Parts: sequence; C-alpha cells; structure tokens
Amino acid sequence: MGARSWIDHRVPISLNIPQNGYAVLFLLVLAEALGLPVPAALALLVAGGSSAKGPLHLEAVLLTSVLALLLGDGLLFLLGRYTGWWLLGILCKLSLNPDTCILRSAESFRRHGRFLLILAKFVPGINSLAPPLAGSMNMRFVQFFPFDVGGVLLYAFVWVGTGFMFSDSIAALTSGYRLGSRILPWVLAFAIVGYFGYKIFRLLRTGPLSYVPRVSASEVARRFYSDLHNDLAVFDVRSHGYYTDKASRIKGSIRLEPNTIVQRIDSLPKDKELILYCTCLREATSLRVARILQQHGFRSSVIKGGLRAWKRGGFAIETVPAEDVILLPTF
Repeated sequence: MGARSWIDHRVPISLNIPQNGYAVLFLLVLAEALGLPVPAALALLVAGGSSAKGPLHLEAVLLTSVLALLLGDGLLFLLGRYTGWWLLGILCKLSLNPDTCILRSAESFRRHGRFLLILAKFVPGINSLAPPLAGSMNMRFVQFFPFDVGGVLLYAFVWVGTGFMFSDSIAALTSGYRLGSRILPWVLAFAIVGYFGYKIFRLLRTGPLSYVPRVSASEVARRFYSDLHNDLAVFDVRSHGYYTDKASRIKGSIRLEPNTIVQRIDSLPKDKELILYCTCLREATSLRVARILQQHGFRSSVIKGGLRAWKRGGFAIETVPAEDVILLPTF
C-alpha cells in the first residue's frame, strides 16, 4: 500500500517535467519568432542538451521548435501582407537597435531575395523581419513556405543538435531547464523589466519627443504651387519597399531616404520649412524623420494622410525618376 502510494505520488511529477519543458520551449521560441527580444537559441541549445540525458526526447524537442517557428513566421508573413511596412515599424520598435532596423533588413532582402529566408534566423535584427518583409513585398505564400521551412529546419537542427552533442558541457543549464516551468514567470518578468528599463533609459537620453505639426494636403498644395512656395520644400521620405517602376510622387518633391537622413543633413535648406510625406500608417516614417530634422534645427511638418491624401485631393503628381527607383526582388 505504501509502495503504491509512493508510486502514485511520484509518477505524475515525473511525467509533468517533460510536459512543462515542451511548453516552456514552445513559448520561448514562438516569442522570438514573433519579434520579442527572447533568446530562443539558448532555449533550443539547453533543450537539446536535456534531450540527451534528461527527461525530454530529441524528436519531440525538434518538432516543438519547428512548429513554434513556423507558426510565428506564418503569422508575421500574413500580417506583413496586409499591413505592409507598418508592422515592420512596430517590430523595429521592439528591437534594441531600432535606428538601423528597417534599413538593414530591407537592404538585405532586396539584395538576396527569398534565399535570405534560409539564413535569416541566424542574423540578429533580420530574423523576425524577413517573414513580414516577404509578405509586404507580395511574395506568394507557396513561394515563401518552402524557403521558410528550410530556414526553420536549419535553425532548429543547428541549435538543438549542438546542445545534444555537447550535453555534458551544458549539464548545469539542462538541469536548470527541468525547473523552467516554475521559474519561467520570474525569468520573463525580469526580462520585461530589463527591456523596458533599457527603452526608458534611451528615451531619457534622447529627451521627450518633439511635437510635429501636421498640415493638410490642400494647404501644402496652395502654398507649394503659389508665389509663396519659396519658403518651403517638399520631401518624399518613403522607404525602399514603396517604390516600383510605376511609382509616382508629389510633383516637384525631392527624394529623401529616411534611413540615411543624418548623412545628408548638411545638404538640406535651413531657410525653408521642410514638408515631409510617406505612405505608411499614421505618417510614422514622416514623423520619425521630422523629429530628427528638428533635433538638427530644421522646421519640419508632415502632410496628414501622406501621398494618399494628396492623390485624393487631385493635386499634381509625377512619375518617380528612374534614378530614384529601387526595384523590389522578383519572386
């Protein structure tokens, strides 16, 4: 009776360890796949080591990791398809280095195209942005999925396999991983506090966000195409992904790449008000560039509604010059 009672008491506990271990692994890997600053590679490494001599099974660890990565990538791909570069802006705000986030990712995807999906997860700053970039660039899901599967399998096999082969070297980590279900809330809490603490520190260093005036398209058109136009200059600050060989812009506006604004700061006219426009949600890119210009002593405003509002108003547009066009990858 006593032995049976001891077995009944112990069996549920032993069975619960791997169950919680898989759940912890799935959540950590999914969180990183969705763009959160979570070290999923470390979780895969430790889980691989635990599967060598611990309660976890190698096949189950690989399956859990692959499913979490594919789920996160699939969601970001679909969101990128329907939200465009707005989602990229959100993901870059979650990044620890948002200033170069979109620039690096868009340029890498432009140069390497779909093949970037295979190695993207090994590149910090691009790993979470490759799926929504593919979606925003109108890559078909049937084209995206095989490359993403290849990248996911490579990423999972490398980290889990490394942990499995060198399990003796990470024995201390694997023993701690078995207790992950109990300490996970505390780990996540400390990570969240540290992350937001870092963001607050950056905000305090850069100071409060400046107020950026928004002006209507009709007001800009009235001033720009009248005798008073000498006191303002209109700049197109759309990012790479908005340009095609049939792109148009406000007639008389000037191309200003938002991710290299600091390098061109000395060439901008300080005796004029700089009017900015883009095509992103809530003028996000225009506002970011306007605040940078304000920090350097420029007067800047953004067109409310961007290029869409300008076109709705029926104001003059022109074809983007060939030298300003950056063609997207062809899939």
